[in-house]
Amino acid sequence: MTENRTPYPVRVDASEDAPSRGLWLVKWLLLIPHVVVLAFLWLAFSVVGVIAFFAILFTARYPRALFDFNVGVLRWSWRVHYYGYWALGTDRYPPFTLADVPDYPAHLDVAYPERLSRGLVLIKWWLLAIPHYLIVSVFVGGGIWLATRTGDAGSGWEAGVSLLSLLVCFAAIVLLFTGRYPKPLYDLILGVDRWVLRVAAYTALMTDRYPPFRLDQGGTDPGSLPADPLPPAPGGVPATTPPAPTAPVR
Repeated sequence: MTENRTPYPVRVDASEDAPSRGLWLVKWLLLIPHVVVLAFLWLAFSVVGVIAFFAILFTARYPRALFDFNVGVLRWSWRVHYYGYWALGTDRYPPFTLADVPDYPAHLDVAYPERLSRGLVLIKWWLLAIPHYLIVSVFVGGGIWLATRTGDAGSGWEAGVSLLSLLVCFAAIVLLFTGRYPKPLYDLILGVDRWVLRVAAYTALMTDRYPPFRLDQGGTDPGSLPADPLPPAPGGVPATTPPAPTAPVR
């Protein structure tokens, strides 16, 4: 049976862009200007989120100008992460803009909700999101612990390592020695990034649609693809026959 897929309102797309072998060794330095700007943008993001909380609580609407600003912050962050150490997916330097850049290989968009639940705004960003917070802590928050201990006194070391860091580290080593980004690894990394960004938008009150527990791998978001076809009716005829294409008007 074919499942009818409804696109999730948070769209995260990227295209493979043949990163070089060794530029990732110095990207931490090249990203300093973006880190400084994003520190201020995320401070503003938090303030806007508080304002939006009360706006939704009293009006059931997220003010459009504030919504567009926060989507822009997420979009900027995603481009920086895709260039940097969340993906190493491109060597093209991220642009300094909140707007979408059509020819950049990383894109993020969130469908604007005309109305949002006044009740959900009270609990979705903390209580309802707890299962996703636990998963995201493994993906990007050091939820995997490596430890070693010596002696009876328990002396030694321990450290938290995120799944995304391990995957990107492995991709960087492969790039350094082969100049190639393994496609299965790229697809998995993009799936992890997509999950985290969906949760970020949900907890930022941008949608009431609960993030799916689904690792949508690959650079193309499933929401960018046509919906799955409907199963055939009992008589063998499709339940809905798509309209025939029309000739373009000249």
